[in-house]
Amino acid sequence: MKFINRRAVIAAAGAALALATPQFASAQSDEPITFVVPYGGGGLVDGMTRQIADLVSAELGVPVLVENKPGANGIIGSQYVASAKPDGQTFLIGATGPISLNVLLRPSLPYGLEDFDPVATMFSGPLTVTVPASLGVDTIDGLAEYAKETGRPLRYATLGPGSVTHLFGLIMQGELGVDMVDVAYRNNPSALVDLMGGQAELNFSTPISLLDHEKSGDIKMLAITTPERMDQFPDLPTTTELGYPNLESSFWFGLLAPAGTPSDITEKVGAAVQNAINDADFQQKMVNVGMIPQPGLADAMQAQLDTDMKVWGKVVKDNNITLE
Repeated sequence: MKFINRRAVIAAAGAALALATPQFASAQSDEPITFVVPYGGGGLVDGMTRQIADLVSAELGVPVLVENKPGANGIIGSQYVASAKPDGQTFLIGATGPISLNVLLRPSLPYGLEDFDPVATMFSGPLTVTVPASLGVDTIDGLAEYAKETGRPLRYATLGPGSVTHLFGLIMQGELGVDMVDVAYRNNPSALVDLMGGQAELNFSTPISLLDHEKSGDIKMLAITTPERMDQFPDLPTTTELGYPNLESSFWFGLLAPAGTPSDITEKVGAAVQNAINDADFQQKMVNVGMIPQPGLADAMQAQLDTDMKVWGKVVKDNNITLE
């Protein structure tokens, strides 16, 4: 589904006019491109974006800069790109939270899906269904039985209201038919401390962040939320294998442009990003940090947004969740 609004039409008209000017020709040929990351520097997403930027720069023959604009759950960086001139020089490293969930959860959000053009998919991260080893549970079915026998809600860690982990827990609650209560944490390490200490029964972290804790015998990963088993974790079954296909889930990262950016530019940049994601060395780096390569062009990015509106939108609507 293609979202169109008055702003996008005006921006497209302006971009078409710019095609006739020398300035646009210069921007297309040698002016730097900027990838805006709506998170702080030094993190996983920032590091991977910089590697992608280097590969894209080498292919296109122009500088590709990475600019961090963190804050307000990704709103600051996303709004910056939504308001940027659609001349092909500014792109957003979009993600599930800053784009899809913010749009669904925040009525006063200063941007919408219609303010962006999809460019390319990049990579995604899996979740796990993880419990403390002391719980004595080895399967999702066993977890449901435990909850029913104790008669107590399962406490699950989240990264705050409206986060992927919060909404995934709501889906899981319906799938298992048991009561669950979300407990918000500022970061994953603090959530893991409570999980290992028995102050929570569930955690949905990525598997790579849990390996050492599982090896030490403190926690037990019951399943991973990917469609198929991951090569890095061959012994970890998927939620679908265990009879819970509706628990298949992930969080994504992709490239978006201001609405109205000329399609010849977004197609060229999108193709370069796809080539970067397909680079063998970079794919190995993604595997090493537990991410899943998701090469795809604008249609794949649009399909992901459509899926989010359907899947996460239903969760938000069914539970009447709004954020300011």
